[in-house]
Amino acid sequence: MDRLTVCHTQDGSLTFFSEQFGEALHSTYGAKSEAELKFVVPAGIAHKGQRQGQISILDVCFGLGYNTASALDTLANSAPTCAVQVWGLENNWEVLRQAVAQQMHRIWSDRTQRVLEQLTLSPTVQDQQWQLQLILTDARQGIHHVPDRSVDAIFFDPFSPKRCPQLWTIDFLRLVTAKLKPDGYWVTYSCAAAVRCALLELGLNLWAVEPLGRKSCGTIASLADTSVPQRSRNLTSLEYAILQTRAGIPYRDPQLQDSAEVIVERRKQEQQQSDRQSSSSWLKANLEYA
Repeated sequence: MDRLTVCHTQDGSLTFFSEQFGEALHSTYGAKSEAELKFVVPAGIAHKGQRQGQISILDVCFGLGYNTASALDTLANSAPTCAVQVWGLENNWEVLRQAVAQQMHRIWSDRTQRVLEQLTLSPTVQDQQWQLQLILTDARQGIHHVPDRSVDAIFFDPFSPKRCPQLWTIDFLRLVTAKLKPDGYWVTYSCAAAVRCALLELGLNLWAVEPLGRKSCGTIASLADTSVPQRSRNLTSLEYAILQTRAGIPYRDPQLQDSAEVIVERRKQEQQQSDRQSSSSWLKANLEYA
């Protein structure tokens, strides 16, 4: 079982450090701030809730529930009568249970706290206008329980591609993005070229989410070619060019059952056989020229 250690972040909220994956579950800049500014705001949750009167969210790697909790608090303030449906994919229920046991959820409103507490006891919770369902299995199998073209926003928050490539393959992303409504948003903290290139191959439009406490941007994608989302910008020519190097070759998992080691090795072999330039040599040549 994964050993989780409590970590303090700069905005005063707490998160866990995973011994199994060697990463914290949130940015040290601020776990609560990250949920709001890297996920909820770019996905336009408040605006969609006000305009539509109902909203559906897919939270991939639910974890401590911070992304969903931030969305619920946002909607409670901006669109209090909005009906909310949340599907949460998570294979380790203990993350949420330990967070609630250590009262890490106290940063949210009383109503949202109660919902998170109820989710530690039952994977399905209904609270007035809110309905939440945790799908407690490998996300690669759990994704089939979510209807296609049904969600307004996907919060995509696994461990990093290098640590958990199983959830960043083009094969899994194809299934995940199929859940988006035509004008929905897929949003993540990662800017990995392999991920962005996979999304482009799947026919999505991309923007960069402004960084939070570090240099690297997140990524937001949509099937629709909409105006630039909140806290986002268009990708630069440099960012697009990097996607054409070996770094942009996606992770692959055709049967959605391979281990991280197999997936990484498959990509490494594809990179070695590719005639694309390496990202390091491309950057050296082009930045020196510039």
